[in-house]
Amino acid sequence: MTTGMRMAWTLDGHGWANCTVEDQHAKVELTASYITSAPEQLLTAVARLVSGETDTRAQFEAEPTAFRWIFYRQGDDAWIRLLELRHGSDHDSKGTEIWSNQLHVDVLARAVIRCFDEVAQTYDESGYRGKWGEHFPRTELEALRRLWNAHLHGDGT
Repeated sequence: MTTGMRMAWTLDGHGWANCTVEDQHAKVELTASYITSAPEQLLTAVARLVSGETDTRAQFEAEPTAFRWIFYRQGDDAWIRLLELRHGSDHDSKGTEIWSNQLHVDVLARAVIRCFDEVAQTYDESGYRGKWGEHFPRTELEALRRLWNAHLHGDGT
């Protein structure tokens, strides 16, 4: 099992973001458009995983390409697959796996929370809205943080 994951979310022009995901073996860059709620989907999917769901997903639309996050959980382990699809409506089987990892659920949650904490610090919430075109996903970030803290302190799954 790999021990770490780093994620960065960088706004790139109005309504576009680049998301970098890396571990000690590989680094991939994804693109997301504000036509869907990509950051909210990702934060919610990870929150669901932390709360005990065993299968969840999120998707970034890059018009027409899409990047699909597929998460599986067993015990405290999370398996993550990132697929690149020619079209967002394509079945998983038509996608190309561009990154995968197996992590402790806490490591995944920490990486995602840290990423969006850095986004809030870099852009501040009004700057984020001006550049992304939508509100900063504060509600979803704080929901994930609460679930993660409960999990760490034995109040969760």
